Amino acid sequence: MEPPKAYTLCTAPRSGSTLLCRMLTETGVAGRPASYFHEPCVADWAARLALDPGNRADERALLVSVLRAAQDKGRNGAGPFGLRLQRHSFPYFMERLADLFPDERTDTGRLRRAFGVTAFVYLTRADKVEQAVSYVKARQSGLWHVAPDGTELERLAPRAEPVYDAAEIAEQVETFAQYDRDWESWFAGQGLEPLRIGYEDLSADPQQMLRRTLEVLGLDGRAADGIGPGVGKLADDVSRDWVARFKATRAVD
Repeated sequence: MEPPKAYTLCTAPRSGSTLLCRMLTETGVAGRPASYFHEPCVADWAARLALDPGNRADERALLVSVLRAAQDKGRNGAGPFGLRLQRHSFPYFMERLADLFPDERTDTGRLRRAFGVTAFVYLTRADKVEQAVSYVKARQSGLWHVAPDGTELERLAPRAEPVYDAAEIAEQVETFAQYDRDWESWFAGQGLEPLRIGYEDLSADPQQMLRRTLEVLGLDGRAADGIGPGVGKLADDVSRDWVARFKATRAVD
């Protein structure tokens, strides 16, 4: 079997993908996986990759340039191209690939044309209430990721005190559940059986999950040796209280 030239982390927010992406990058053999096609706009993809969008009327040429630049960055000088795809980013991304490869009849065929033989890793989180609470709290507080020592790694908004909002949590619980259904439907429709990694397993033994991922990609699992998590947990007493309050309310309903 031909070893993959690329891999896609199929996921949704607050599923541990930042942790896995950082560890894969640190191995030095698995590229630099990231959300290169996150925003629903080709010009924004270009800006993220420091490309001049030029004449936006020729979007096809821009898209070709973006794909090449993303692959250069995502390979990180060696190894396969690593791509993280959040579910909400997926439809627009596939629409653009369909524009670029109109003769291909399947999504997997378009991905192969764009990146070569592609492997798929499905990273999901079983406890949707915990996932929703993590998302809502991050969005309210502005803090999305911290280092193991608590140092801020990613803040997207000024510091703010999070406030419990059952309606917002409930909305996100359903959103994340739908993302899972959408991914499962896509895998089935494309005839794929991805490597499945649960957030809970990744959190409990990140090095083992890293090793397993490398081996599925045809890489030496020993590259995981000595690689520790570069991301700390944001869950705290506030998070645990919100989860307990929400689950208690739903148990009564």
